[in-house]
Amino acid sequence: MTKETAIKIFEQKKVRSVWSEKEEKWYFSIVDVVEILTDSPNARKYWSVLKTRLKKEDSKLTTICSQLKMQSVDGKFYKTDCADTQGLLRIIQSIPSPKAEPFKRWLAKVGYERLEEIQNPEIASQRMREIYRQKGYSENWIEKRVRGIAVRDELTEEWKQRGVKEQREYSILTAEISRATFGMTPSEYKDFKSLTNPKENLRDHMTDLELIFTMLGEASTTEIAKTKDTQGFDENEDAAKEGGKISGDARVALEKKTEVKVSTKDNYKEIPEKKKKSLSKRKK
Repeated sequence: MTKETAIKIFEQKKVRSVWSEKEEKWYFSIVDVVEILTDSPNARKYWSVLKTRLKKEDSKLTTICSQLKMQSVDGKFYKTDCADTQGLLRIIQSIPSPKAEPFKRWLAKVGYERLEEIQNPEIASQRMREIYRQKGYSENWIEKRVRGIAVRDELTEEWKQRGVKEQREYSILTAEISRATFGMTPSEYKDFKSLTNPKENLRDHMTDLELIFTMLGEASTTEIAKTKDTQGFDENEDAAKEGGKISGDARVALEKKTEVKVSTKDNYKEIPEKKKKSLSKRKK
């Protein structure tokens, strides 16, 4: 199944999702949905018990659930019970919850919006911008964040075409770019910024300059890979180090000139909404 992964938000809670291009529909993590509807401290156990009961009541449950790989809180990908919209509606009927009806409406909206985005990709970009606006980010920051996503997508597409294996090798190469750019891997950078929740996205907590140098490192890596026609992991690892070094050298040069560090411990986690727009101010 050709698929695209995404995180959907329902009442500030995340639902891991996979879009099937072939079938033109979303598949959702059942455990995530169960957690939202039940507020259970152990959603996996709740779903395990419910699944056993449903199997006894309905032998067609196996046609409702599919196992797809989704990213867990530890950053690794595991096979996860998933269901499409129709399957989820069947499961929701078996869960007593005041959130059931709002969630059904949310499911319908998510499906409709995805079809809109396929017909007009610009809609997805507009919605992304609106989400960041609602969180209090400045327009300048949003433009850099959106541009950074495009730069990242171009790099990963280049890796894919050059024989780099997804997920694990992507993570290694990304860490090499980050280390050469900032002197820290992404995980070390998250510790530096006191981001303890595995679900927190490091780039959503970067300042304007941090985003700019991240883009420079990844864009440089893309251009080096194209120019040298790198193939396989080893050659692309060298390109990642070289691309990151270009950005790292530029960062060091700027820091010497301004006497201000680019990397900052500031994050968006605990900063009041009204102050988010001025987060790009630097500290010596």
